[in-house]
Amino acid sequence: MNKYGINVPKGVAVSSIDEVKEAVKSAFPNENEVLINLIVLQLVVKSQILAGGRGLGTFQNGFKGGVHIVKADQVEDIAGKMLGQILVTKQTGPQGKVVSKVYLCEKLSLMNEMYFAITLDRKTAGPLIIACSKGGTSIEDLAEKYPDMIIKVPVDVFKGITDEDAAMVVDGLAPKVADRNDSIEQVKKLYKLFCERDCTLLEINPLAETSSNQLVAADAKLNFDDNAAFRQKEIFALRDPSQEDPREVAAAKADLNYIGLDGEIGCMVNGAGLAMATMDIIKLHGGTPANFLDVGGNASEGQVVEAFKILTSDDKVKAILVNIFGGIMKCDVIASGIVNAAKQVALKVPVVVRLEGTNVDQGKRILKESGMTLITAEDLDDAAEKAVKAASK
Repeated sequence: MNKYGINVPKGVAVSSIDEVKEAVKSAFPNENEVLINLIVLQLVVKSQILAGGRGLGTFQNGFKGGVHIVKADQVEDIAGKMLGQILVTKQTGPQGKVVSKVYLCEKLSLMNEMYFAITLDRKTAGPLIIACSKGGTSIEDLAEKYPDMIIKVPVDVFKGITDEDAAMVVDGLAPKVADRNDSIEQVKKLYKLFCERDCTLLEINPLAETSSNQLVAADAKLNFDDNAAFRQKEIFALRDPSQEDPREVAAAKADLNYIGLDGEIGCMVNGAGLAMATMDIIKLHGGTPANFLDVGGNASEGQVVEAFKILTSDDKVKAILVNIFGGIMKCDVIASGIVNAAKQVALKVPVVVRLEGTNVDQGKRILKESGMTLITAEDLDDAAEKAVKAASK
């Protein structure tokens, strides 16, 4: 953000106590003033995990709070209680996430907090800027408490953001001391970042005014389009797989689409629409899906094997439902993958299979001749009912 001329707090991410020491020292150009400044200066120490609610989180070592404002001479102690520890927040689940880095930045004197975001809007088929003159809390809470204060400014993706668009946003933010023209330029720079870096979301909460009358992005969250990884190599090189679900990481390596859920029925399908329908009908019959796993329209036999490995690695899975509608994806390829997966992975849970479409007869023959104990289904409703029943045994 700093590269785009956006005002941000000065700070640095560190991963060890030695780096913490160096970061604190570098804040003071004159070493003779270090001791005096250490007593006066306040720094923010923030755990770096891919989850919200860090400030109210608790570490498994008993230390409370993933975000602390402390005097500079206390930074090492606080950072030491965070680094390498597991932080549990409302978004991590009870297993928490390991804090491998903390972010150190000088505490700003904030005069006024606002909310700002740019996202993609289906209705206008383009970027949408959302702004509110109050910030510092979740947008859901803001929308509930101050619905009239939230403004939405759609931007024509072909024309780009205009001075009028940016001025509308600034009027919605209603800064009290920041220069209006400077604020308009900050909004335009944020939009430029959103477009040039292939963002799907740019959220600043709070976007704040400081005692120096500046508009500053005090805290930000950015999401990037995975399809733009080839174009945004610098950004995607920063990806930390240790912060992600290992099943999702394994799926990405196999070029599969996987999202872990909390249910007991593993789903393997081809196509996002079919995945959604499959999860819905499982719920209709009283079960809960354990995942969203889409092998796509042209998966290889090897990918099907990898899909089964991922599904069976989840201890919560009590049954697997394979629901394939063969179009480009051929049923015989899926069937061969299921058979080979059974040879490589000890399938300890029931497998319900529903095949339909291209090469369905060959697929059913492969499964029948494999000698595997499978539960076959004629249609999706039948498959879901049998999967829920199998998972409950």
